[in-house]
Amino acid sequence: MTLTDLEALMKQRHSCRAFLPDLVPQSQISDIITTARRVPSWCNAQPWQVTVTSGAETESFRAALQAEVSSGAPKPDLPFPEKYTGIYQDRRRTCGFALYDAVGIEKGDRVGSGKQMMQNFALFGAPHCAIITSPKELGAYGAMDSGGFVTAFTLAAQALNVASIPQAAVASYGPFLHRYFEIPDDRLILCAISFGYADTTHPANGFRTDRATVDDIVDWRG
Repeated sequence: MTLTDLEALMKQRHSCRAFLPDLVPQSQISDIITTARRVPSWCNAQPWQVTVTSGAETESFRAALQAEVSSGAPKPDLPFPEKYTGIYQDRRRTCGFALYDAVGIEKGDRVGSGKQMMQNFALFGAPHCAIITSPKELGAYGAMDSGGFVTAFTLAAQALNVASIPQAAVASYGPFLHRYFEIPDDRLILCAISFGYADTTHPANGFRTDRATVDDIVDWRG
């Protein structure tokens, strides 16, 4: 693989927000995880653990999650960002407005934007969901390592034409996820990855976000 090949793969990957119901073969899911586990980690700790749902298990989880959201309150294992300011807020808003434009939600339409936000908890219709956890004792370093795993997972999936979307929103209901999947309290729930085959005809998949330039993010020192 050349750098050009890798860049092409990364450009193909996007956060999919509408999926077909077709299941990904378990052998391919295993191949995705086999590849993703090759990412570097602090002291080779490899802190990530993955709970994967398929088919009827995903449907049961989707229903239970939506019921929890309708009656419970968010309580993530990791604190969410205090706020977004400056360029970070600008990028966040640009992404949100592009999504709303794609699906026909006008600015100021709180009902429409609320319905779209709730699609997070319907897993965007994905037939599979992966819950990513890390040992609490490893703190930020375990979370950072697991972030590399999430990136590799999404790229390996894309290489097999499997679409995905990492979701912090799902992890915001930490106590529920611990109970539902019997995840020990000594592990941090970091995020979910909903995945499957993209519904390419859905308008939510019809836009792409841009990226900052190299000079925007690099402080050259020589």
